Amino acid sequence: MTEPKLRILLVDDHKMIREGIKTFLEYNDTYEIVAESDDGQDAVEKQQQYHPDLIIADIAMPVLNGIEMTTQIRSKDEKVKIIALTMLNENHHIKQMMRAGANGYLLKNCTEDELNTAITRVMDGNIYYAQEVTDIIVRDTAAKPDPKKRLTREIPLTSREKEVLHLICKEYSNAEISDELFIGMRTVDAHKRNLLEKTGCKNVAGLVIYAMERDLFDDL
Repeated sequence: MTEPKLRILLVDDHKMIREGIKTFLEYNDTYEIVAESDDGQDAVEKQQQYHPDLIIADIAMPVLNGIEMTTQIRSKDEKVKIIALTMLNENHHIKQMMRAGANGYLLKNCTEDELNTAITRVMDGNIYYAQEVTDIIVRDTAAKPDPKKRLTREIPLTSREKEVLHLICKEYSNAEISDELFIGMRTVDAHKRNLLEKTGCKNVAGLVIYAMERDLFDDL
């Protein structure tokens, strides 16, 4: 039986950029562009109409920007995957987009191979940051006061929660975390819920940012 194609909504206000991305994506016979949008509001409507598996979207767009678009889509659909593909490389844009619910963040200078890798990782249930994006977050964090000193009333994480958070940051899936720590999938889910509650993060991407800001792990 033939595997169903990955249904993609492509969102960018520049037609030439959409055409370039579409040329690469349509060359891969496992992808299908089900719709295109040139502004964030239209993308919200197209998402409800076509129910894609994946949305690849710019941030700087008319009517609704990519952050606002992601927030609105996430309020209606927690399952659809969203990858930012943008020229915006400022730390605040990265954090706002990921906290809104994006699963990945790429810059438009990425290669076709990296876009394909990001799609694969995100559809497998992981998050994906371009290396340049990770470097921007780390560099910006290093220039700011230590949040551990600023936020004295944070709820401390248990050793097990830190282990789970570490593996989340290393892009492990729930199943991989379960195997690595010899715990059940329900326990992994429980730890993730506790991490979100204790940190005040809205999603897994927020947890990664949380860990990076506090320099919790030496190998990130």
